[in-house]
Amino acid sequence: MKTIKIREMMASSGVAFGTSGARGLVSQMTDEVCAAYAAAFLSVIRQSFAVKRIALGIDLRPSSPRIAAACAAAIREQGVEVDYCGALPTPALALYAQNEGIPAVMVTGSHIPFDRNGIKFYRPDGEITKADELAIAEALVEVTEGAGEQPLANTNPAALEQLVQRYLNFFPARYFSGLRLGVYEHSSVARDALRRILEGLGAEVVSLGRTEEFVPIDTEAVAEVDVQKGKQWAAAYGFDAIISTDGDGDRPLISDETGAWLRGDIVGLICARYLGARKVVVPVSCNTAIELSGAFESVVRTRIGSPYVIAGMQSVTSGSDDAVVGFEANGGFLVGSRFERSGRKLEPLPTRDSVLPALAVLAAAQERNGKVSALLRELPARFTASDRLQEFPVETSRNLILELTNNPQALQEYLAPDQAKPVDRNTTDGLRITFDNGEIVHLRPSGNAPELRCYCESSSEERAIELVKRVLARVKHSQDMK
Repeated sequence: MKTIKIREMMASSGVAFGTSGARGLVSQMTDEVCAAYAAAFLSVIRQSFAVKRIALGIDLRPSSPRIAAACAAAIREQGVEVDYCGALPTPALALYAQNEGIPAVMVTGSHIPFDRNGIKFYRPDGEITKADELAIAEALVEVTEGAGEQPLANTNPAALEQLVQRYLNFFPARYFSGLRLGVYEHSSVARDALRRILEGLGAEVVSLGRTEEFVPIDTEAVAEVDVQKGKQWAAAYGFDAIISTDGDGDRPLISDETGAWLRGDIVGLICARYLGARKVVVPVSCNTAIELSGAFESVVRTRIGSPYVIAGMQSVTSGSDDAVVGFEANGGFLVGSRFERSGRKLEPLPTRDSVLPALAVLAAAQERNGKVSALLRELPARFTASDRLQEFPVETSRNLILELTNNPQALQEYLAPDQAKPVDRNTTDGLRITFDNGEIVHLRPSGNAPELRCYCESSSEERAIELVKRVLARVKHSQDMK
């Protein structure tokens, strides 16, 4: 047995908590590190819950089975049963754990490159909080070296089946009859479940781009190659829409009939309206069309990351009929209340989900007897674009943001669109500046990888894209000159 102080291990290994779980390079996520995290999570959760069983799942990254085996070994060492649910979407594991009243551990790096991975933790009542993360970081645990070499048990299919049935039961039978849909499968762990659900609701589904090599699809910064694929597929097949997700299936990617990918926060807005939500909680990076639509009683903005959105939903919930939802700029949708449409009930699922928002967009278009693109024309003309500088150290990002916050001349030089002047500054998460021409520029360090993210909002998509490219080019040039 080896005694490990998690705080010291975080510093030495480089595997630390980001906006969604513990993340790091695969080379840093040794069996010992992963076992220590699992043991620390269990020690913290046991302070509030009697734990006899933990659900465990993985995405399709090549490193995920090994990491899961190390976590499973540490859990078994503590006398707790491992309920191995296999490769499945993160929301499927979260839903199963919620229904069973047990904790869960999901091995996934979500959308980040395949040379990285992560571990996400769930309490019996939902995602761990920031307070739980702090308690895990301060834990002292004992682990056995080499225990992760034991194979994982047979897969329990119940978790995946519960997610499929959740949506087959909420939407009317054959609801999507007549729709021709593409599913961009790539290496998404949700690809087979997504096909089952869409076909189960009557749609004709065509498989696109399936691969056994991991593809890091980022729904907030869709690669140009995927932008072109969407347009080419739509032209070739005559789709009503194309559906996809990120690697672990908690963030949607959906196109209109032309193959143009919708922004995640716009997908969230359409989904919230479809459900009849009254209270909406979103991160500060989301599009201001949410407020300008006038569709909701209240809109609360938080820091970026699902734990903050969940805390925000809890803060505005006073009863079961509050109609509370949350969503992020990446499109991940969280259900905070029970909803009902045409006598069909949808129970809360306060963790990011990709399936519901994709289905809601299709359903909203169906109900209006129109195309997905027609839904966009109903919304205020506000457009967001985003991209990132990769291999950009977090400390460099923080120093840059500090400089821009304290130096008006530097802010004008780096961020200002043309000769516009800043009229509002928001430092909830990074630096978000609103200018007197109505345009918005937002910079923040990624919470999951060494990246600087940039979000820009304007009255046209082309202008928003132009602003993002201009800001990131200025930042890159200035850093190259140092």
